[in-house]
Amino acid sequence: MANLIVTGGAGFIGANFVHYWRRASPQDSIVVLDLLTYAGNRANLDGLDGVTLIEGDICDTPLVSSLMADHAIDTIVHFAAESHVDRSIAGPDAFVTTNVVGTHSLLKAAKRAWLDEGGGKPHRFHHVSTDEVYGSLAPEEPAFKETTPYAPNSPYSASKAGSDHLVRAYHHTYGLETTTSNCSNNYGPFQFPEKLIPLFTLNALNGRPLPIYGDGLNIRDWLHVEDHCRGVEACLRKGRPGETYNIGGGQELPNMRVIEEICQAVDEAFVTDPTLAKRFPDAPPAQGRSSLELKTFVTDRKGHDRRYAIDETKARTELGYAPLRDFPQGFSETLAWYLAREDWWGPLMALHKRT
Repeated sequence: MANLIVTGGAGFIGANFVHYWRRASPQDSIVVLDLLTYAGNRANLDGLDGVTLIEGDICDTPLVSSLMADHAIDTIVHFAAESHVDRSIAGPDAFVTTNVVGTHSLLKAAKRAWLDEGGGKPHRFHHVSTDEVYGSLAPEEPAFKETTPYAPNSPYSASKAGSDHLVRAYHHTYGLETTTSNCSNNYGPFQFPEKLIPLFTLNALNGRPLPIYGDGLNIRDWLHVEDHCRGVEACLRKGRPGETYNIGGGQELPNMRVIEEICQAVDEAFVTDPTLAKRFPDAPPAQGRSSLELKTFVTDRKGHDRRYAIDETKARTELGYAPLRDFPQGFSETLAWYLAREDWWGPLMALHKRT
């Protein structure tokens, strides 16, 4: 039996991980530590037993230390992060505070509990990071490996790079048993509607413009969030302390292709389920038109990385990890979830308009 703290466990990826871990290891206890900012939502954890939600800040080291002592924590899975690139460009301070200072706070508490006072008791600190720390790839360049030099290009990716280096340093300097995973672009249930896939899906349903940066040909590797959770589980169970593992989806697609897939899937859903026209009367397919009509090109994002791609050879060979979903399957499941959970995303769309 393990006792986990999952930071950011009421957010998108963290909440999916908590649901996944409860199914995979129902005997374990989980403490979710989440500040419940705009991207954190108590409702993401509805229906889960054996999960304690603590509203608090990872920068509050005494709080983290008390939780570790009170719950005999032996595993930290660190998802908590500011993660939206656009927000980091407009306001980088919060990203440095949460992603760098917050990670250091957790590392200090972990070192004290497990090494200074715990006598080296068995433990694991798993840090969840991003492929964006590696920078941007040219079309002909090979995919990112764990040995690819860091070259972050946004305040978000720079702050994540800083946190990665701190985790590495705490392992090599103090002996803290850490692992780090650098993942590609996630999508799936519970994703706040500011990222491409939920935003464009919900905009299409509501007849709103689909704002495409630049020429729409920026390339990303798309990873269904449950496949990501499986990758994190593999790191926890099989990863070697001090090592980094790239977790990808094996679905390298230009944004325009993703947008076209979203539009096609939404249009087909209206054909399959005629009741959708009544629920979403402003959607183009409710009026016999294509969702592609909503495409709108906007000024490109500052410092927009052109291409990301993940080489997951190390995770596959050492951990036995491989994604189970291609993009069409993963997005079909995601669209079905959003169509069934208007009660979840409706209030968030209203919040997104105000932030």
